[in-house]
Amino acid sequence: MRINDLFEESYSALTANKIRTGLTILGIVIGIGSVIAMVSIGQGSQKSIQASIQSIGSNLLIITPGVQRNFGAGVSAGRGSAQTLTQEDADAINQEIAQAKAVAPELSGRYQVTAKGSNTNTQVIGTNDAYSSVRNVSVDSGTFITSEQVSSDAKVAVIGPTVRDDLFGVDANAIGQSIKIKQIIFKVIGITTAKGGTGFNNTDNSIYVPISTAQHFLAGSSYVSQISVEADSANDMSAIQQEITDLLLQRHKLTAATADFTVLNQSDIVNAASGVTNTLTMLLASIAGISLVVGGIGIMNMMLTTVTERTREIGLRKAIGATRNNINSQFLMEAVMLTFTGGFLGIILGWILSLIVTKFAGIAAAVSFSSVILAFGVSAAIGLIFGYYPARRASRLNPIEALRFE
Repeated sequence: MRINDLFEESYSALTANKIRTGLTILGIVIGIGSVIAMVSIGQGSQKSIQASIQSIGSNLLIITPGVQRNFGAGVSAGRGSAQTLTQEDADAINQEIAQAKAVAPELSGRYQVTAKGSNTNTQVIGTNDAYSSVRNVSVDSGTFITSEQVSSDAKVAVIGPTVRDDLFGVDANAIGQSIKIKQIIFKVIGITTAKGGTGFNNTDNSIYVPISTAQHFLAGSSYVSQISVEADSANDMSAIQQEITDLLLQRHKLTAATADFTVLNQSDIVNAASGVTNTLTMLLASIAGISLVVGGIGIMNMMLTTVTERTREIGLRKAIGATRNNINSQFLMEAVMLTFTGGFLGIILGWILSLIVTKFAGIAAAVSFSSVILAFGVSAAIGLIFGYYPARRASRLNPIEALRFE
């Protein structure tokens, strides 16, 4: 039997009962569409998280006070709650670590901020002039904090665009205006460029003041919340991480087992985030893949029904010379045509779902070429696997008994 004859026979058989064929294909469409959508959303989320982490700085190391010890390893000191880092630690890193391009200590807290009858609750970060370089914060208008302002405890503030909009109105000129933080008047000297972001890491909704001012007038403490260090190059990240660890252990007179700080490498953060998103993507794709198995069972059920209904036709074809291979090929072709059609429509469904997620959820989900190839491969495999038994059963029918079947 020629391949064209196989296509024509299969097409005629499948279109003979359009509703049953359509419902059978629907299972594959939902399965493939779900897998495509889940994989594209997972990949989009991974890229978004990586971009978000990269936006906080280049070749960045973050030192936080406290360390979360494993169960049974002693006293647990949670990150963020401990006060073990000081300005002197930041100065020591800046002076003794040669590969440290820039060091920015930070002292942050949330405060109620008022100006001209408006108020907002936002994060206030006390830092120095190196912060803009270390954390990729650029100023849209005005200037950032200078080293002289840090030395003189100047009451100046650089505000994010969201803070400006909340306190002075959308796109208002806030340079030279005054704001009150804990009833202390600060003069606005700059507005940062919008970077986007959400939650507590929204740089657009932050205020930057000199760290000395934050320590003396806001927090009343000489400790710092964290220290950000920019390495000279990506190749130095691991080496500088170890040097900073050794330096702080020496300064705090501690050992690695009793360390009261944590040094986070930006590459490690990116890799950890990528690992989590990859795992979630595989989990979601696996769950969606279950519907593919259900769709395959539906195809097997339909093909078995078809074989039973066409038993006399099979007997007649065998009687006039059709071989087992001819019968087997025909029913396998019908199963593969079902899954290929379902796979094609499923890719379109997954693509539409990805566009909807991109538009309404803000995740840049995109259907990759590899996922399309995978979808076609999986749909073809399902057709062969779940169509094999019905086709084999049809090919092994006895032609005389098949002709007697009623």
